[in-house]
Amino acid sequence: MGQVKPIPACMIEKAPGAAEMPAHEGDNAERARRANDKQIASCRSVEAAPQNSELVAPPEQNVFAQFRGHLVRSNTLIQYPLPAHTSSRGDTRAAGPADAISNGHRAPALLGRRRECRTVDQLLESVRAGRSGVLILRGESGVGKSALLEYLAGMASGCRVARAAGVESEMTLAYAGLHQICGPVLDLRERLPAPQRDALATAFGLRTGPAPDPFVVGLAVLGLLSEIARERPLVCVVDDAQWLDTASALALAFVSRRLLMNSIGLVFAVPESWELREFSGFPELAISGLNAGDAGALLESVLAGRLDDRVRDRIVCESRGIPLTLLKLAYRVTPADLAGGFALPDVMPSVNRIEQTFLRRLALLPVESRRLLLLAATESRGDVSLLWRAAGRLGLGPDAAVPAQAAGLVDIGVHVQFSHPLLRSAVYRGASVPDRREAHRVLAEVTDLATDADHRAWHRAHAADAPDEDVAAELERSAGLAAAHGGVAAAAAFLGKATELTPDPARRAQRALKAAQAKLQAAGFGQAISMLATAEAGPLDELLYARVDLTRAHIAFAQGRCSEASPLLLTAARTLERHDVGLAREAYLDALKAAMCAGHLANGPSLFEVAQAARAAPTPPRAHKGDLLLDALAARLIDGDVAAVNLSKRAIQAFCDEDCSIQEGLRLLWLTSATAVDLWDDGRWDSFSARRVEIAREAGAISELPAALTSRIYVHLFAGKLAEASSLVREAQSVTEATGGNLVPYGAIGLAAWQGREDDVHTLIDATMSEAVARGEGIGVTLIHWASALLFNSLCRYEDALAAAWEVVKYPRAFVPPGWVSIELIEAAVRSGATELATDVVERLSETTGASGTDWALGVEARSRALVSDTDAAEPLYREAIERLDRTLIRVDLARACLLYGEWLRREGRRVDAREQLHRAYNMFAMIGMEAFAERARRELIATGEKVPKRGVETRGQLTPQEEQITRLVRNGLSNPEIGAQLFISCRTVEWHLRNVFSKLSISSRKQLRMALSEGKLPFASA
Repeated sequence: MGQVKPIPACMIEKAPGAAEMPAHEGDNAERARRANDKQIASCRSVEAAPQNSELVAPPEQNVFAQFRGHLVRSNTLIQYPLPAHTSSRGDTRAAGPADAISNGHRAPALLGRRRECRTVDQLLESVRAGRSGVLILRGESGVGKSALLEYLAGMASGCRVARAAGVESEMTLAYAGLHQICGPVLDLRERLPAPQRDALATAFGLRTGPAPDPFVVGLAVLGLLSEIARERPLVCVVDDAQWLDTASALALAFVSRRLLMNSIGLVFAVPESWELREFSGFPELAISGLNAGDAGALLESVLAGRLDDRVRDRIVCESRGIPLTLLKLAYRVTPADLAGGFALPDVMPSVNRIEQTFLRRLALLPVESRRLLLLAATESRGDVSLLWRAAGRLGLGPDAAVPAQAAGLVDIGVHVQFSHPLLRSAVYRGASVPDRREAHRVLAEVTDLATDADHRAWHRAHAADAPDEDVAAELERSAGLAAAHGGVAAAAAFLGKATELTPDPARRAQRALKAAQAKLQAAGFGQAISMLATAEAGPLDELLYARVDLTRAHIAFAQGRCSEASPLLLTAARTLERHDVGLAREAYLDALKAAMCAGHLANGPSLFEVAQAARAAPTPPRAHKGDLLLDALAARLIDGDVAAVNLSKRAIQAFCDEDCSIQEGLRLLWLTSATAVDLWDDGRWDSFSARRVEIAREAGAISELPAALTSRIYVHLFAGKLAEASSLVREAQSVTEATGGNLVPYGAIGLAAWQGREDDVHTLIDATMSEAVARGEGIGVTLIHWASALLFNSLCRYEDALAAAWEVVKYPRAFVPPGWVSIELIEAAVRSGATELATDVVERLSETTGASGTDWALGVEARSRALVSDTDAAEPLYREAIERLDRTLIRVDLARACLLYGEWLRREGRRVDAREQLHRAYNMFAMIGMEAFAERARRELIATGEKVPKRGVETRGQLTPQEEQITRLVRNGLSNPEIGAQLFISCRTVEWHLRNVFSKLSISSRKQLRMALSEGKLPFASA
């Protein structure tokens, strides 16, 4: 739908409080009565409108309508446009056009919102037709976003409508916003797979257990909404999405990106100036203020008596057409003030002064009503029973609510609902500090400690007027409870408040450090740094100082600042040596990892210097797997690959011999996999990378999963399993989007290079190179240059390949497997005529391959040496290479060996022999999906006299990538719910894709599909 420039308009409200205004509002009541009479006359004019008019009849009485979260009866709202408006001069002006609405349910009529209503109507049509839709309504406060949401809800006949609204005070409570949507239908969770069902129950506090994986919660919500949509289309409207708690926002964004063919529509309203990363990329509808004509009509509709034209024009101009500004004006000035203009030199309430208007309205209420509203504002969940228990402590009864409800400020029914989100904050901020503390105190007293300990602790904390260790300790304990329920952000807030209330400086510093670590987990980097500053201000011993440095380094690494993280980790590791050798060595491993990522872009100690420090670290009494790995990495970086071979083999053998815990796997398997690659051990590289992905999934370590998937992608690339690699690329992208991560798409770059998609490679590189450099991610820069070299070799652009490979070689300690770069450099140098350079690189390569002794290593060495050998020596080397590589998992290197051998045979004039090798290479590349290499082999075959048709797009597959991915999981025996859980889509979406697959393949069952897979008949796409 994209961004639409709207026709300025809004839902027209009647003067708030008209006809039902309590007596204590004095003169306002009479003014409201006259305004109500005026609207009745307008209503009659609407009824008399001709049939072809775009005007809309007034809605039925007692239909609930909403304006910016204002839940009131329709008889307190003007929900119809004025067909004609009599100005203060007595002339008649046509009102702005309104859209015709007739759909069973009477939606609030909107003045001048034709384009916006059309966009919303199209979304509803899509949902009713079985498709999904997502829309972001963006505009400044008071512009009418909530009115458009109400229009959507009113027009959604035949659909189920779920509502939610972000609440600022609930932003620290994990899944609070999501509970508004899912709470009424939680009984349907029994239809979900067990892991999703349990995660949802834990998130909503229905059961205890470890913090649920946010990814699994997202899947559970997707499944839950899909179950609702099976019965009838579902429309979810979320107002004030900027105030959703982080967990809810991520879950809803996750669902929004995976709806596909579910009959679900999600519409979010956000302020114009808020940048919500979770909802980036969705279609947006920009909503601006009213035009001058509509704004003038609206203003006069809420003001009784004559209105001076100049005053009206100035008010309209100053209001910028913001409807809520105009509607609230009736509560601030009298008609005389407006007519003369004496009270309005700059009296117009701008949007950021709406709270002041509410404060004036609140001041008209009795003291008892204001005290009750303060309790309601302080109790953020809208729990009516809790509100009345607290009110009883203050001697407040139901009578205290009558004036506030009559004034349209609050609705106290099943839940407590304020008429406007800013009203809640206005009530709270307008109260004195002692009154706020009293409200928190009584709420704490009536909150059940056994069932609601975290909210009780939260209220106790805000009732405290001085540091209190007892309260701080309860908050700290409750932070653990909040984290167990999935509220990392809530836990961070609790620990932050506990820090504030801790009287003892030493204890406060310790809690500040814990708060910083929690805020880091919640991605609150700025707050984490602030908490670290608080910790440093306290009396810290050397060990705690080292932990502060360690946390600061982890923050830098989490933000992608690799070059900054490495020296910080190194400093912390050196300090920890004097206190905890084991922890120090873990810190050295983290420092090495950061230094490897920084590579030649390191800003501080080089990778070599970090390795030297790690080697000098004290050794533990008994070496564990991590210690062996640290020693092997340090030896490789200091002494070279050959000298470190035995240590490296011993380290990875330890990981094969001993069980690897989840924490060990998350911390160490990336380095272990990288060590296996250095040893040319394809089998262990395969098993370690697979285990890393498995652990990340089982542990719910979603932040680690994209990196684990990227490593696994490269295993599949070398194995010639590009379809599997493509599937993981999409999965990594999905996880990164769902978690709001910023992983550079190195897997996608490698896949595009393997497939020979030059334009895509350049596009990805252009988009990521500057980011990698800015983040100090040298490993990414070298990986990009290596992928470029491979691409250019496949395209026979050897000089470009040589230049790209040289960008890596000139940094000898760059942590990219040196053999990968050497392979590309040798081939490019030989084809470019730089034989001497190629020979030197072959000799250096043979040192590591000879020490490794694996078939992969020796096969690559034989192939590379054949390129620089004379005629007599070359052929046996090519044959050896093909024989050895045929025994490995690395099918790409085998195919390349056949290609090089075939090219050599053709140049030797042995065309018949050449065709055999070139046909084998061509078929392998074509089957794998390496199109550029396949085209290179095809051209060589043509040069031998063969006729080989050029591969067209139609030969590259008929199934879409998503269909291919699902088909392969069917082959592995997964059920539809299991496939949906793994691919992060709903079960219904899986069913839709499978129907398409069956139709394309003219089959009708999963059994037939598995048979086609076993016979290799499926037309898989490589891209």
